[in-house]
Amino acid sequence: MKAMILAAGLGNRMRPLTLHTPKPLLEVGGKPLIVWHIEKLQRIGVTEIVINTAWLGEKLAQALGDGSQFGVNILWSHEGEGLETAGGIINALPLLGNEPFILVNGDVWTTMDFAPLLSVQLQEQLA
Repeated sequence: MKAMILAAGLGNRMRPLTLHTPKPLLEVGGKPLIVWHIEKLQRIGVTEIVINTAWLGEKLAQALGDGSQFGVNILWSHEGEGLETAGGIINALPLLGNEPFILVNGDVWTTMDFAPLLSVQLQEQLA
């Protein structure tokens, strides 16, 4: 299963912290928010992660690279100007393919266990 992390927003509500740092790169508990997500996704077996970017996207790509440091393959969907949530997802569909995927906001903190999301795909494959 693939995943997409939404990371293109301006982070206006976190100003001035986000003037020079994309909100998903803000640290919580000693590491960037987005890294928590990447690590959780990798632990449940997600190996391909699409990340969309707009605001300070080059800083995200620079910090995360191709994902090999996390044991995943990161594919980048650069938007230029942000396309909002639906537009960002539609823009990334060629990278995501036709199968279900996990969608995560890159600038939130959650303790949600992503593993049950994999059983949804398995159920669809068995049906």
